[in-house]
Amino acid sequence: MKSVLQYLLIILVFIGLSWWQSKDMLTTNDSPAPYFNLSTLQNPASRITLKALRGKQTVVYFFAPWCRICRYSMPNLEKLYVQGEVNAIAIALNYDSQDEVNAFAKSLSLTMPILLGTETTADDYRVTAFPSYYVINERLKITAKSVGYSSEVGLRIRSRVQ
Repeated sequence: MKSVLQYLLIILVFIGLSWWQSKDMLTTNDSPAPYFNLSTLQNPASRITLKALRGKQTVVYFFAPWCRICRYSMPNLEKLYVQGEVNAIAIALNYDSQDEVNAFAKSLSLTMPILLGTETTADDYRVTAFPSYYVINERLKITAKSVGYSSEVGLRIRSRVQ
């Protein structure tokens, strides 16, 4: 009985910490995702807009190239993206140069689209910590959100929320 209570306490602490970390993010009650129109890292002359995501549930993952947790979490998202389980884009924020973002992406062999975000993007999505991500449904509404490390299982579960 004592170990069951300890597990319940750990789960409650985890849920409370997750809630506290994401409390300032945008709401997930079917609110519209903020518009963006950003250059891609792969081809800076090419741009991707929020409207390009219409019709596909997508994980929009915000990272910083200096973020250690991002370095451990992004391969989980990349694996799901490559396997076709999750549509995803990554948006770099808080970086010094495009070369810094490129080096980060190459070091992790990322193939998902990477966009070069701005301070306005960070403000619009209320990104104050890295990594942060939102799941945006086919109608461009926010259905899930999270801050911090995400496992493959966590990403898979959140990206299935409708």
